Amino acid sequence: MFELSRRERLWLYRRRFLSKSGVVYDFDTYDPSLYLDDFQRYVRTGRINDHWGALIDNKLAFHEILGKFPSHRSTVHGLLRDGWFHAFDSSDNTVVASDGGIELERPTDPDVSRPTRDPIDWFDETLSDGEQLVLKWFSGGGGNNVHFLERRDGSYLYDGGQMTDTELARTLADLQDYLVCEFVEQGEYAAELYPDTTNTIRALTMYDEHAQEAFIPIAVQRIGTSDSAPVDNFSRGGLCAKVDRETGALSAGAQYYHSDSVVWHDTHPETGARIEGTKVPGWDEIRTRLLEIANELSYMPYVGWDIVVTGDGEFKIIEGNSQTGVASLQVHRPLLADERTRRFYRRHDVV
Repeated sequence: MFELSRRERLWLYRRRFLSKSGVVYDFDTYDPSLYLDDFQRYVRTGRINDHWGALIDNKLAFHEILGKFPSHRSTVHGLLRDGWFHAFDSSDNTVVASDGGIELERPTDPDVSRPTRDPIDWFDETLSDGEQLVLKWFSGGGGNNVHFLERRDGSYLYDGGQMTDTELARTLADLQDYLVCEFVEQGEYAAELYPDTTNTIRALTMYDEHAQEAFIPIAVQRIGTSDSAPVDNFSRGGLCAKVDRETGALSAGAQYYHSDSVVWHDTHPETGARIEGTKVPGWDEIRTRLLEIANELSYMPYVGWDIVVTGDGEFKIIEGNSQTGVASLQVHRPLLADERTRRFYRRHDVV
């Protein structure tokens, strides 16, 4: 994918960067030592949250942790496993294991009165016409293993393609340990950026033990494209714009997919929607509340939050990431150029 010379690859290798970093990062402007390198990102940042990292990356476990923040937690309806839908309700028999795994006590009789149901029956009873659900594997990120189910005119659309009940049942049987989640409706601001994906903000929080407070070193607005759809991920062709931490104003959007360099867009290349200068509505309230949540979860000092802006100052948390990707962050500026951020990574033996 990345057409780099042998000399360029060797230069990157000696500085512990992968080929992708040679395309995304601006080594002409910034010294390579100011960037969190790929060895530090892939090997060392995974240690920061210790055993709590497994619970962050387990989407079901993290959903339970967010139970104390109900106004910002999206709904998880249940789990697909072994061809059955396991509903989460008062009689829920789901256990989140201490290592971040999932254990289920599965009833032997899939009677409809029990939490274990035929998934098509549950979808038929639950989904109204025009409504959607998100199906995502309980672990992993990067927009992988995410599917969208919509009911339209009495039929089902799976990732935009129509399926019969038989085809859908066969497809769902292959989805092992997939969560059935609420489709969070984004607010007007996010929809105007690009209407065909849910456009999330990735905000990184770090807990400063010296100051005893969380801070946001960087946040970016991810924006989908026809390449990335149905998700908004930078790694799959989406754009990302830096959110000014004080004002909430967006920078130009960066994009590198199928390119040998980063391309910057003041407006969306497909819709023409303005990106640079557009402000996240109610950013002060969003930032303040997210930091309050991060402070309450101070035992998880390093979290990459994926949030959907649903209104002015309002948001819902889609998931957290314990070993968050940094390409979409450092395309804007190297993380280690900020002294407070460098101190955090140094404190946790990353740099």
